[in-house]
Amino acid sequence: MTDPRLQHVQCLDTRGLHRMAYWEWGDVSNPRVVVCVHGLSRQGRDFDTLARDLSAEYRVVCPDVVGRGQSDWLQDPMGYVIPAYVADMVTLLARLNASQVDWVGTSMGGLIGMGLASLQGAPVRRLVLNDVGPVIEAAALQRIGTYLGQPAHWPTAEAAAAALLSISKGFGPHTPEQWLALTRPQLKPDGEGFKPHYDPAIAVPFKAITPEMAAMGEAALWASYDRLRCQTLLLRGAESDLLSPATAQAMTQRGPKASLRMFDGVGHAPTLVQVDQRAAVKDFLLGP
Repeated sequence: MTDPRLQHVQCLDTRGLHRMAYWEWGDVSNPRVVVCVHGLSRQGRDFDTLARDLSAEYRVVCPDVVGRGQSDWLQDPMGYVIPAYVADMVTLLARLNASQVDWVGTSMGGLIGMGLASLQGAPVRRLVLNDVGPVIEAAALQRIGTYLGQPAHWPTAEAAAAALLSISKGFGPHTPEQWLALTRPQLKPDGEGFKPHYDPAIAVPFKAITPEMAAMGEAALWASYDRLRCQTLLLRGAESDLLSPATAQAMTQRGPKASLRMFDGVGHAPTLVQVDQRAAVKDFLLGP
């Protein structure tokens, strides 16, 4: 299979209902399910290459978190927060009717997975946290804040790819073909060109974070991490500015005592496009 199926599920928010899109690969009747969730300003098609790899063994589900990709935008931008995303994923899991799932989460998607897997009765069997943990480094937040939600318009997909590459150096080396494939789903037609395929208002709660809120959030995330009982793999770009070496090391010593895999020449965050990155995920999910 070369293309996924596009599906939608209705979820509840503070103003009513919204539709969350998800991309589905593999046999819909396969009881082995993996959910792959993207980063803050990305969307589910980021996982196309990994999903093709896994679709022979798994039913692969890659949601567009609300406000991104093919999903609805929220009327209340303060709904763009992790607890609300976790609630949406609970609705998605009910739709999938899977008794057990594995989870691959990049950055924000990892935080959503951590929140879900820490709940009593959560069906998460194995959890991959891609370059994220309970401590988010301030330098990374500042870097992301310089571009998140800023108006942008590009005349061509190639121009957009060049612009997005300039703010995505942490993703590591990609061929021009790989980068264009990652870029195209990020774009929404806009007049004679393209604009980013996410609601600029996702930046509103992000930019409202105070140091005090960040400290409280960190404590809550460590509490969630320490409650995890599923097997956990932690991926880290060796040059990541978001997940520090100290935090990564602490995550191997507490909570689920994650296995740590590092990737040289990559920062925040590995795209799981390259062969060694995909192999690390696949070996973990399918291993004993």
